Amino acid sequence: MFADLHLHTRYSDGTYTSGDLVAAASGHGLALISLTDHDTLEGCAEVEAEAAKAGIRFISGTEVTAELFGRELHILGYLVDSASEPLARELERAQGIRQNRVRQMVARLQSQGIPLEAEAVFEMAKCNAPGRPHVARALVQAGHCGSLDEAFERFLKKDRPGWVPKEKMPAAKAIELIHGAHGLAVLAHPGLNHDDSLIAKLKDFGLDGLECFHPKHGGGATAKYQAIARDLGLLVTGGSDCHGRSKNRPTMGSVKLPMSFVDTLLDYQRNRPSSPAPTGGPHGSHPRPAS
Repeated sequence: MFADLHLHTRYSDGTYTSGDLVAAASGHGLALISLTDHDTLEGCAEVEAEAAKAGIRFISGTEVTAELFGRELHILGYLVDSASEPLARELERAQGIRQNRVRQMVARLQSQGIPLEAEAVFEMAKCNAPGRPHVARALVQAGHCGSLDEAFERFLKKDRPGWVPKEKMPAAKAIELIHGAHGLAVLAHPGLNHDDSLIAKLKDFGLDGLECFHPKHGGGATAKYQAIARDLGLLVTGGSDCHGRSKNRPTMGSVKLPMSFVDTLLDYQRNRPSSPAPTGGPHGSHPRPAS
């Protein structure tokens, strides 16, 4: 029995529809999944419904873009209550920042003679949380680049002509919002942050867990982060960070989290004195056993 707690759909920067995602999860024999689209809960109800039809358990999630000491971090929020107004307001604000960033990137590209329109990007993205991958796809679709890699290398990476810095939420605030929505806050892919000293500081802010299992945690990284989690009293999670086919090949199946870690996470959430039971409907609740 395995789970994948880090998945993306077209509601942020993935390519899978909700049905595609669940079909792939079923094909890999996953017993439980969590949708963690960037700065949105938009797809959770839809994926939950598809998962129920496939006999797969589901827990809600989102991946909040945050920062600490000037370094971008991603905080995964699990089992959040979708009725939480403070979280909904901040996610809506983050989505507005993302949309404005797309407009700024397009304006910079236009200044370089690239006749791309922001509305074309939004029309292709069809979501509230667009990002650089959508601009890259629009550049390829319009024939300005031959591949997504070319779009990033020529225009969208840092210090390239279309690069626009990203406004990010303070990490302490992200954790506070997730807790305010009765959820659990987990640091995503710590190996990509290149500064393990940040983990203890995040623990001081209330961080609940560490994503130890991730496709880019090669070598002994998984064991190292499990040891850090143990030393700091943090939960252990993991997932494939699958974006469909937008980043090389689909990564689903490359990481399968044993259900024992999920059971520990659920027990922790249930027994937290400071975490009242969610009241926001099915995708704020604990997963139900597959029937």
